Amino acid sequence: MAQDVCPARSEPTLSFTQGLILGQLSVVLLLAAFIKFFIFGDPASPEVTAAQRATERRSRTLAHKKSLLSLRSSHANENTTGARQTPALNKKKSSILRPSQPTLTIGSILSKTYYKVDSHQPESLDWFNVLVAQTIAQFRSDAQHDDAILTSLTKALNGSSRPDFIDEIRVTELSLGEDFPIFSNCRIIPVDEDGLAFEAGKAFDANKATREGARLQARMDVDLSDMITLAVETKLLLNYPKKLSAVLPVALAVSVVRFSGTLSISFIPSHSAEKIPTRMTFTFLDDYRLDFSIRSLLGSRSRLQDVPKIAQLVESRLHRWFDERCVEPRFQEIALPSMWPRKKNTRGGDEIIEQSISKGKGVDIAKDLRAEARKEVEAEADARAADRGQESLRYRRRPRADDAFSMSGSMPGSMPGIDMPT
Repeated sequence: MAQDVCPARSEPTLSFTQGLILGQLSVVLLLAAFIKFFIFGDPASPEVTAAQRATERRSRTLAHKKSLLSLRSSHANENTTGARQTPALNKKKSSILRPSQPTLTIGSILSKTYYKVDSHQPESLDWFNVLVAQTIAQFRSDAQHDDAILTSLTKALNGSSRPDFIDEIRVTELSLGEDFPIFSNCRIIPVDEDGLAFEAGKAFDANKATREGARLQARMDVDLSDMITLAVETKLLLNYPKKLSAVLPVALAVSVVRFSGTLSISFIPSHSAEKIPTRMTFTFLDDYRLDFSIRSLLGSRSRLQDVPKIAQLVESRLHRWFDERCVEPRFQEIALPSMWPRKKNTRGGDEIIEQSISKGKGVDIAKDLRAEARKEVEAEADARAADRGQESLRYRRRPRADDAFSMSGSMPGSMPGIDMPT
C-alpha cells in the first residue's frame, strides 16, 4: 500500500505574475546598464588613448622588423650554402667576365654632395613650407568655386560599399581649414631594400649600403593645427520584420584638430629591362598623433547629442583606415614621369610672343567683323526706312468724284453757254 501512494508535488514559490514582473525588471536593468556604461560611459582621456594606440603601433612595427630580419638571415644561409656547393663556377665567372662600370652607390652620392649622415644638422625647410602653402591655398580656392570635391565626396560616401541599413548620405558641411602644415627637422637616413635603417648609434659605413635596393630616405617632422571639418546626415533603416519598420535620423560631424608625426620620403630607381618607372614612396612613422573632434546627433524629436561611444567608434575606425594605408610598414607608391626634357612639355620663349601676336590679330579681326556687321545693320535700317517712305506715298488718299465735280464753272470740253443738266 505504501508503494501505491503518489509523492507530493512541490508547489512553485513564485506565481506567474511575479515571474513576469521579475523578468521585466531584469530586462529593464540590463538596458539601463547598457545605456549607462556603453553609450553614456565616460571615455578615456585623449592622452591615455593616444599612448595606447602608439604602443600598439610600435609593437606591430617591431614584430614586422623582427620577421624581416629572420627571413633575411634564412635567405643568407641558403645563399652561403649554394655558394659553397658551386665554388668553381663562381670563380670561373669572375675571371672571365670583365668588371662593369661601378654604379652610383649611396656612399658615392653622399660623398659627392658633401653630406655627412652622422654630423649633418637637420634643415628647417622654410622654402618647402611656402611652396606647400601656395599649393594648398590654390586647392582651397578652386574648391570654393567648383563643386567637384563635393560631388566626389558624395559619390564616394554613397558608393557600392554603403550598407543597406543606411539611407543616402548627404554632405551638410565641408571646411578645408585655414592654416598650413609646417615641415621641419629634415634629415637624410640611408635604409636597406626593406626600408629599415642601418644600425643606430654607430658611424655610418658606406660598404654596408652597397646591396641592391639600398636607398636614401628623407625624414621630416610634420605639424598641423587646424579645423578641417566634414559633416554628413543620413538615416538608419530597420528593414525587419518588414521594410522601413523604423527610421533613425543621424547627423555626424568629424573635425581634424591636430596632426603631428614624421614623414618619410624615398625614391626607388627605375628598371629599364622590366619597364618599371621611377617611383616615389612616402609613409608616416608609428609615432604620429592624430586628434579628432566628433559631434553626433541622434533622433528627430527627442535627440541624443554627442554620444561618447559613437565618438570612440568613429575615431577608432578613422585611425584604422589611416594605419592600413600610409603608416609603416605600409606605404604609398607614386610613379613619376620621365624627367628628360621634351618638346611637347616646353613652354615660354617665342611661343608666348606668337600667342600674343595671334591674340592681337584675332582682336583686330574681331573688330573688323564687328564694323562690317554694324555697316550691314545700318544699310538694312536705311533700306527699311526707304521702303516705308514709298509705301506711304503709294497708299496716300486719292481725291473723290464729288470733290472733283463740285467745283464751280463749266466742265472742260463743254460748249460755251450750255449748262449741263442736273
